[in-house]
Amino acid sequence: MQVTLAEIVADLGGELHGDGACAITAIAPLETAGASDITFLANPRLLPQLQGCQAACVIVAPAQLEQALARGACIVTADPYLYFARLTQWWVRRHGQQVPAGIHPSAVVHPTARVHPSATVGALSVIEADVQIGAETRIDSRVTIERGTVIGARCIIHSGAVIGSDGFGFAKQGQQWVKIEQLGHVRIGDDVEVGANTCIDRGALGDTVIANGVKLDNLIQIAHNVQVGENTAMAACVGISGSTKIGANCTLAGGVGVVGHIELADNTHVSGATVISSSLTEPGRYTGVYPFEPHSKWEQNAALLRQLRKMRDRIRNLEKELARARPQQPPEQSL
Repeated sequence: MQVTLAEIVADLGGELHGDGACAITAIAPLETAGASDITFLANPRLLPQLQGCQAACVIVAPAQLEQALARGACIVTADPYLYFARLTQWWVRRHGQQVPAGIHPSAVVHPTARVHPSATVGALSVIEADVQIGAETRIDSRVTIERGTVIGARCIIHSGAVIGSDGFGFAKQGQQWVKIEQLGHVRIGDDVEVGANTCIDRGALGDTVIANGVKLDNLIQIAHNVQVGENTAMAACVGISGSTKIGANCTLAGGVGVVGHIELADNTHVSGATVISSSLTEPGRYTGVYPFEPHSKWEQNAALLRQLRKMRDRIRNLEKELARARPQQPPEQSL
């Protein structure tokens, strides 16, 4: 299968510099693209790779036009990465690689579940009672969607995800744990993507809510009664404890942990492996990762950290002694 540069620009826009009849057979990375491939340059730090690139065409920003022209054809656009994203979608539609609608014969769908005719349910997936799945939503293979879950339109649920499992709720009775039955459900909005082996627990009483446009990577844990605001994105291995509210347009990088019963403001961005232990009421970027170092030095610094409280007390006592030893200044005489 192949397309021409003219066809790409006609459908996606951009400013073409070069032969519109040039045939493209694949989309490839900048460093490995060949003579019939199209690629993109989104990070200016990769500019030194541009001259050696063998691609038929490179998608670039206006600032890189001169360098791109020096090596060959290019498409100029304000946001090359966004253009690349739309190109991948266009390519899938063009080459018929989309998964057809329908329920795979091996899937188990409860009679009370409502699956939109344009939705897809993959092999060996299980759809429990009273589940609702919206238009053009894709449920991949081996997904489990528990009772009462509502999933909106145009969502993608990747293989191995479990949505609507019981939240982790127990009460202590002596030396034993008494289970708290989880009576709520999960409600997922439109245009949400849930990664492979990600788990979203049902609410204990109310619902766990994932708003429109949320993107969840693989291996994420969303506990019971969590609320995630619109267009928030989380990378792999994020863990959100129960009853936490995450605002809209937030990003949580890989391995972030968030304790329960707190809130993160809209437009909050958390760096990888950070643990958020209290509410964040102001938008911005938050980082709590201790820098790594050789293990022997880390042990030395860890030992010092254990002494910080004693060191603080000693400093306070020294400050008090210095204050007592300091000569008293006589009061100023008024004129």
